[in-house]
Amino acid sequence: MSTELLDLGEEMAVEFDESANAESAPKYLTFIVADEVYGVPIAHIAEIIGAQRFTPVPDPRPYMRGVINLRGTVIPVLDVRTRLAMEPREVDRRTCIVVVQLDDTSVGLLVDTISDVIDVPPCSIEDAPRRKKSMVRDSVVTGLVQIEGKVRILIDLGRLLDDVAAIPEDSPGDLN
Repeated sequence: MSTELLDLGEEMAVEFDESANAESAPKYLTFIVADEVYGVPIAHIAEIIGAQRFTPVPDPRPYMRGVINLRGTVIPVLDVRTRLAMEPREVDRRTCIVVVQLDDTSVGLLVDTISDVIDVPPCSIEDAPRRKKSMVRDSVVTGLVQIEGKVRILIDLGRLLDDVAAIPEDSPGDLN
């Protein structure tokens, strides 16, 4: 059994169990944003780093915080709070960047702090309440999971990052 411990300081250690086989329940990395616990599939997590200085890049999307240089690779950083229509918050020592990899694109997700890794059997995922079918199609929330009486909100990374790699239509460099 191989276990890797990602050490982000004494209060932020997340244990990854690399020995999990394909038949076990999918694992999700959970993180906290505005006192709510969100989860993304751990299969898309490249790494977790502490918050660092962003280089601002002109972008009309309020949730794009800028870019960081991660060992020679420049990656955009998305503020999950702002992307989910919440007020932004100051970066502090608990703030982390979860680097995710989706379709050959690396993006940093700025979150309040990391929580833990959870197993989520597909049968335990409940639909998120919605009033309209269009809300299902457009929502970044794929479902809800209850663990020990607490609700975790599962996020669809594809929808969360839907337009991150795209150049905004009203970008300052757009000549059209």
